[in-house]
Amino acid sequence: MPFSHTIGNIRYTFANLADLLAKATPLRSGDVLAGVAAESAEQRVAAQFALADLPLQHFLNEQVVPYEQDEVTRLIVDQHNIEAFDPVGGFTVGEFRDWLLSDEATAERLAALAPGLTPEMAAAVSKLMRLQDLIVVAAKIRVVTKFRTTVGLSGRLSTRLQPNHPTDDPAGIAASIIDGLLLGSGDAVIGINPAGDSVAATANLLRLIEAVRTRFQIPAQSCVLAHITTQLGALEAGAPVDLLFQSIAGTEAANRSFGVNLSLLAEANEAGRSLSRGAVCADGTVGRDVMYFETGQGSALSANAHHGVDQQTLEARAYGVARAFDPMLVNTVVGFIGPEYLYDGKQITRAGLEDHFCGKLLGLPMGCDVCYTNHAEADQDDMDALLTLLGAAGVNYIMGVPGADDVMLNYQSTSFHDALYLRRILGLRPAPEFEAWLGGEGFERLRLEAKSPERLLLAAARLLK
Repeated sequence: MPFSHTIGNIRYTFANLADLLAKATPLRSGDVLAGVAAESAEQRVAAQFALADLPLQHFLNEQVVPYEQDEVTRLIVDQHNIEAFDPVGGFTVGEFRDWLLSDEATAERLAALAPGLTPEMAAAVSKLMRLQDLIVVAAKIRVVTKFRTTVGLSGRLSTRLQPNHPTDDPAGIAASIIDGLLLGSGDAVIGINPAGDSVAATANLLRLIEAVRTRFQIPAQSCVLAHITTQLGALEAGAPVDLLFQSIAGTEAANRSFGVNLSLLAEANEAGRSLSRGAVCADGTVGRDVMYFETGQGSALSANAHHGVDQQTLEARAYGVARAFDPMLVNTVVGFIGPEYLYDGKQITRAGLEDHFCGKLLGLPMGCDVCYTNHAEADQDDMDALLTLLGAAGVNYIMGVPGADDVMLNYQSTSFHDALYLRRILGLRPAPEFEAWLGGEGFERLRLEAKSPERLLLAAARLLK
């Protein structure tokens, strides 16, 4: 079905829903590379006008990727909750934007609405929003998850402690873990990107984190970000697996390029929950949120699996995959792929806030890896700005990388000190269980064992014995 809008005496026509969404998207290099971006600012504005007038109901009748060809589309359509959608079912996309910004869109109503929204609806309304709109709506939404810590509570900011090492050297990783813990990092997860992808190496790294956790009685969860099949192999071999990680995307073909499908993700979720390693909560239940997903705009395009759909809409569809598994953590690695997809700091900032908004609107516990590659037109000042904006938007967690420079993945992220800055400037605190640990005997023991650089290395070495 074509859509159109006239500006002056020029009538702009858009072939279908995917074309309309792509042309309405604020400029980014990935859409230009894919050949789906608006050809002019005027065409983009015309598309945004046409999109604003489109009824939300239309998204239930036209799919951007055919139902018969794509299991992600089938998941989105088959799990849509029409009763949850009903309160906004008579809105156009523009009216939906206005409602989201109104006082009527309370935290409770937004939480109840989430199962009734499709990812394409979330993507569509984000395309009509300024940065402040994305921030103010996301800030209303709290999505709380639990394993050993409770992440996402109001007034809290958590971090993933990311102690990567280019050769998976245990002493180097242990030293980075201790360094991060001393600076209050790690309450979302202690998560290592391994240099290798073997079951044995993954199991060894999991045992290393477990040794740190148990020695100092840390309320934290661990993860080694190997391929999901490798992690399942480590689990079957008896390794201490807490969270199970996988990168995901918004089309079946893109997920296939990652070596996964929905069935495999369901298997992993069930296997992780069967271990019952989460802490007992105050209400007597055990923390059972065991999945950790990472996403990023451009992943489907880089796999030649984008079906002519813009990268931000496909990113929102990845969130449709994630929410089917009640994850503990989801984060967009916003600038990681490179300038081919998000060219500069301006595009990275916009994408980070869009991703956070869409994920939260769909009911996900969103974090963000505030990052860029060294060949992008961006620098740490851009990351400081995005970090601060995400803090205002209520992001659940960010990354904690030694010196903000990941020496294994070779990109720039946020440091342990960046999290301390954001907590101080916005009056935020760590997860409550972790905050209590920071004031207790376990942290004091860690501090005494590693109160100098030399002793830090000695403490790391002791963990390996």
